[in-house]
Amino acid sequence: MTDEEIMHQCEIYDNYIYTLDDDPDVIEHYGTPRHSGRYPWGSGDNPFQRSRDFMSNVTELKEKGMTDREIWESMGLSSTQFRAKKSLAANEIKKFNVMYAQKLKDKGMSNVAIAKRMETNESTVRGWLKDSGNIRKDELGTTMNMLEDQVKTKGMIDVGAGVEKHLGISKVRLDTAVAALEEKGYTRHKIQVANVSGNGTQKTTVTVLAPPGTEWKYVIQNKDKIHNIDDVASTDGGSTYTKLHAPEQISGKRVYIRYAEDGGVDKDGTLELRRGVKDLDLGSSSYAQVRVAVDGKYYMKGMAFYSDSVPDGYDIVYNTNKKRGTPDEKVYKPQSDDPINPFGVAIKPGGQRGALNIMNEEGDWNKWSRSLASQMLAKQPVDLAKKQLKLTKDIKDSQFQEIMELTNPIVKKHELKQFADACDKDAVELKAAAMPRQGTKVLLPFPSMKENQIYAPTLENGEEVVLIRYPHGGRFEIPRLIVNNKNAEAKKIMGNAIDAVGIHPKVAEQLSGADFDGDTVVCIPTKGHNIKTQKPLEALKNFDPKLEYPGVTEKSPWKKGSLKEHIEMGMASNLITDMTLKGASDDEIARAVRHSMVIIDTGKHNLDYKRSYEENGIAALKKRYMGHVDPETGKYSTSVSTLLSRASGQAHVEKRDPTGRYEIDPETGEKIYAKGRLKYNKETGKSEYTLWNEPYVSKKTGKIITPSTKSTQMFEAKDARSLMSGGFGKGLPMEEVYADYANHMKALGNRARKEYISVKEPTLNKEARSKYSEEVESLKKQLDTAKKNAPLERQAQLIASSMVESAKLANPDMTDSEIKKLKGLKIKEAREAVGASKYRVKITDKEWEAIQAGAVSKTTLEEILQNADEDRVKELAMPKAKAGMTPSKISLANTLLANGFTLAEVADRVGVSVSALNNNDSVKVKAGDKA
Repeated sequence: MTDEEIMHQCEIYDNYIYTLDDDPDVIEHYGTPRHSGRYPWGSGDNPFQRSRDFMSNVTELKEKGMTDREIWESMGLSSTQFRAKKSLAANEIKKFNVMYAQKLKDKGMSNVAIAKRMETNESTVRGWLKDSGNIRKDELGTTMNMLEDQVKTKGMIDVGAGVEKHLGISKVRLDTAVAALEEKGYTRHKIQVANVSGNGTQKTTVTVLAPPGTEWKYVIQNKDKIHNIDDVASTDGGSTYTKLHAPEQISGKRVYIRYAEDGGVDKDGTLELRRGVKDLDLGSSSYAQVRVAVDGKYYMKGMAFYSDSVPDGYDIVYNTNKKRGTPDEKVYKPQSDDPINPFGVAIKPGGQRGALNIMNEEGDWNKWSRSLASQMLAKQPVDLAKKQLKLTKDIKDSQFQEIMELTNPIVKKHELKQFADACDKDAVELKAAAMPRQGTKVLLPFPSMKENQIYAPTLENGEEVVLIRYPHGGRFEIPRLIVNNKNAEAKKIMGNAIDAVGIHPKVAEQLSGADFDGDTVVCIPTKGHNIKTQKPLEALKNFDPKLEYPGVTEKSPWKKGSLKEHIEMGMASNLITDMTLKGASDDEIARAVRHSMVIIDTGKHNLDYKRSYEENGIAALKKRYMGHVDPETGKYSTSVSTLLSRASGQAHVEKRDPTGRYEIDPETGEKIYAKGRLKYNKETGKSEYTLWNEPYVSKKTGKIITPSTKSTQMFEAKDARSLMSGGFGKGLPMEEVYADYANHMKALGNRARKEYISVKEPTLNKEARSKYSEEVESLKKQLDTAKKNAPLERQAQLIASSMVESAKLANPDMTDSEIKKLKGLKIKEAREAVGASKYRVKITDKEWEAIQAGAVSKTTLEEILQNADEDRVKELAMPKAKAGMTPSKISLANTLLANGFTLAEVADRVGVSVSALNNNDSVKVKAGDKA
């Protein structure tokens, strides 16, 4: 309740007292104020009456001898909810007493008279009057106001365990404030987020406070919009909150804008920094993707690097494709209303350095992508796709064999389950293994380079490479370049850059209009690989989507990186894939590519994508190259027509448990999903399983709705060949190659699940528990230490998750292995930023002996595995005779070496040293193999 509402209740209570003075019989209706608690507050809906009734009810039940537990269970509340509600009610009642006492004092009544009127003693009244001046400063009210402001500003916020530590208040204070806001209509939801540090099977529970009316479904679909309370903190337990600092603003007078006519167009999207300027220090990096706030209302975005060509009197050269005379508001980007992050993007933890707000810097791109997406490989010769997909299958087979060599049953089950889920995902995503020395590189412009050259210090001079940028339209978007690491300009700026390449600005035009504000490419040495390229399409030359299709409204149809953009881009990419496979002409392909380029820039530059759809005849192209009769519905469709585009296409299946709960068919290894959910039954007080099979009538539309779950066509297909364009088993040669790969992954996943259920779990051995009591105690203490970090860890997971999702959108061809490495990098950064130090349980040989002997329970061991180093666990679980180079590792090493990978790449993939490869007689190292 607000203070004004409480004062209103004081007036009602005053009237009630005077009425009693005139007519004592009124008490029969209202009840006695100090015993029944039924005060005449008017409507029973007001929160103050509920507080009085609640506290009176609790008092009555306690007088009957009930314990707190019995009371909260009788009310259908959890212990946390009960304590929060009790604290809230006590706070409301105290507020009323303090404000009512002050109201009577203001009327001239003495403390004794007030005590008599309020049926208490005079010393209590003195205390209430003393508190009156500070009533607005109470911690609960201030914390509620702070949380309310946070929700109004950010939409949804994390209020789970550990947030209180960063705010500087108690957990009870936070929980009570959240409960109070729930009473006001705000919603609280619990969701699960896949751990960035795992493979997606481990979850972190996040408690979210959201605006009134926000549904759980919306929270699930917009996890990226859940914000931390990272801009306020309290030093006095919640009485006051202090705002944290906003990014530094630089004066526009320090910025030299290099316009298009002056050469800015060649380096569009870059910031050249004067060396030695304190607030523009890149630290140990040579380049970084940054945001820089200007004059409190604008900001610059792009790749920043040091330069010796900054004019006197300036500290930054901002290169733009805008012409002279363009107003500042068109050259710069406008800052948002968020004072802490006015850029609308995730700044890396620890990335706010002086005036530089860093998103990514040198080294961050190195692990982004080491795979080949089907949208690229499917447009290459069939033999090349077959070769890379075979390599992918061989790698996966060796991983399975390695898991089967593990000895501990719990560890084995843990690994088999994760592996099976990964196989299911691989079958849908259709990503192939990377080529030797392939890597993701961020682009930097050097007009002094020749148009057929590239500065790539991780490769050798004279090597030939190709560059792939996603989304990928076709071979005509692949530049073929020669490495030149002697370019003086590039060498001075980039040095021995590990994850950046320098190119002539003209090359970027062929890469579907790439610019230099952080765009990345996959760089592949061509030696030994039949990668086909062709000249850029004439119809795409000089095509600028920003000039051809400017927006007709002030606001973009969607935001950059949004779900809407992802869907639109997916449809455009699927169309190009199907057209390419079915032999569309260059002119037709150009029309589809032009539209895809418009889609790419619509969110960023507010383009008219609808006019592009019409003028490029996209509907006609879809009809010609995607039109087909759906074999399931019998209806004509122009959505997706080939296996490669249908794989990730939506499929609606009978409603499943949203937690993903399933059983495993012991005969086939397939998942059998639970078609329903666990729901709390207030009458029985238990969670009961409720089926979702029954259709219902929508309250909004009046239509009959059959509950369903969204999935993908490939995930649901028993046999990938059912998705071929000509019907079951009848398709194009490239479809056959990918169908074989998908079926292999499906079979491998099912095989892993069958092995999973066949592994017998050990029982707790009490004798071993006694014998290894010291080891068991050590493991438990380590586990407790790991758990104490959970609140900070959850915040780090949310931060890292957002950064990883951004990277995945920019690099759709990343494999699980690369994503895992990227997650490791980002979670490390996020932990450092929030002060989380993820403690890994360090299992000694003796402690592992205790685990093997059954001294640790299944539940405890599973928790230990979630908090231990995965590689160390695998090492311990591997038979001693096979430790190091196991048969599966030897097989994988030989496969990779036969496909042209270097010894260093093989050693990194297999998890051993280069010397271990050289010294193992079973590993087929050739004299010419490079380290």
